[in-house]
Amino acid sequence: MALARGPWQFALKCVALEVGRRHCISYETVYDWGAMVHYIAKFALVQDGWEPKMLSDVRIEVESGTICSVGGDPEPSDSRIDGLVLPGMANVHSHAFQRAMAGLAEWDADASGKDNFWSWREAMYRFAERLDPESQLVIARFLYIEMLKAGYTSVGEFHYLHNRPGGEAYAPTTAIADAIAQAAHESGIAMSLLPTLYATGGADGRPLSERQKRFGKSVDDLLTLRTAMRGKPGVSALGVALHSLRAVPPSMMHEAIAGMEADAPIHIHAAEQIGEVEETELAIGARPVEYLLDEFAIDHRWCLVHATHLSDQETQALARSGAVAGLCPTTEANLGDGIFPLDLYTKSRGSFAIGGDSHISVDPAEELKALEYSQRLVLKRRNVSSNPYVHHTAMQLWSEAAHSGSATLGLQGGRIARGMRADLVVVDLDDISLAGRQGSFALDSYVFVAGKRAVRDVMVSGKWIVKNRVHLEERTAEDAYRKTMLRFMSDA
Repeated sequence: MALARGPWQFALKCVALEVGRRHCISYETVYDWGAMVHYIAKFALVQDGWEPKMLSDVRIEVESGTICSVGGDPEPSDSRIDGLVLPGMANVHSHAFQRAMAGLAEWDADASGKDNFWSWREAMYRFAERLDPESQLVIARFLYIEMLKAGYTSVGEFHYLHNRPGGEAYAPTTAIADAIAQAAHESGIAMSLLPTLYATGGADGRPLSERQKRFGKSVDDLLTLRTAMRGKPGVSALGVALHSLRAVPPSMMHEAIAGMEADAPIHIHAAEQIGEVEETELAIGARPVEYLLDEFAIDHRWCLVHATHLSDQETQALARSGAVAGLCPTTEANLGDGIFPLDLYTKSRGSFAIGGDSHISVDPAEELKALEYSQRLVLKRRNVSSNPYVHHTAMQLWSEAAHSGSATLGLQGGRIARGMRADLVVVDLDDISLAGRQGSFALDSYVFVAGKRAVRDVMVSGKWIVKNRVHLEERTAEDAYRKTMLRFMSDA
């Protein structure tokens, strides 16, 4: 691996980068990872108790990947960060292999005018048949580098591509999970691995279809896989995904939860599509989120992904539970899922995070903008996500998604505060769309106008992984990804 990110030393060097035309970017960052480093941020989004605040000339003390203190008087030896410093963003819901099919389902195959989530799912199943451990590594590594350059510092990989086409196990059975972990390790992103339980073809308990057999796992197999992946390079945290009430009977969910440590994150798809809600009501006599809240001790460990179709009662009960709603606005729009009831949910003090899901977009700013804009279209008013305590919409969106996202991945981060992971994103105030902006207005312009092009530097666990918009592994990762995609498309 080219990146030197051992336990004691981190080095990052770049001599030249060719983008369109050759020009030279020179920098070198070398430090003892265990030593204390002090930074002075021109502007930083910090946490003051429960309230996010934008402050200027903020001193941030980092040691061994953790923020030790925020504030204090600057000293001449401090490293100045001339930009807008934000807590790193979590991408709580990722199916990495789907990045390779982004844009390939934007046509109506039979011109029926009835293309929907379920027809997209069949296209995804067909595409997944091409995947093997090698291509999974190539796609995930490329994607994770994209994420880092866009401002994501952590990712939750909802991993259900367990077996060979037809259902035969790989040797070793962890082959795809190993590829994902290697991709995270080589890219430098903090990855929470969420091995997925997948057992039935529908809420009525029917067997897996031929294509779904790639996803099949028993509870014992899943727990064995989790044990095998624990502590491997690239696995920063380890949880579990219960695919959905369509794919996992409640008895198996209880069995899996009982077999895990008490603090492990639990993620589940819930109520993404109206058809899913109707299927679940028919099979078990209750709506998905209603049933989960009644049947399980839903709390802060849980992330209900999508949760699109909720009654008002479900919305308020989910907010009170302490669980996180894992929202994937660009994918939900792409698939025609619907719109999450964010206004009622947040007024009920619900926590939310964002995910890239199918990776039709790889940009946290775009996800947050899509989330806010969908609410404006529904409610026909502006700045829905602001509140009496936090007037700037982007500040509220970024703060909530970063912190709740990190928490639901089992990581202690998402805030610039003492004791948190030193995961930082530096936005370039020289970006043309941020001209003349400072502080909170710069953050607004980053989220709602500039997006990922304004991200300049990214730190993960105290290490600069992206510097001056460059990740050292990006060229190698891009070349391997391009070759893989050319092969996939020539075989199509």
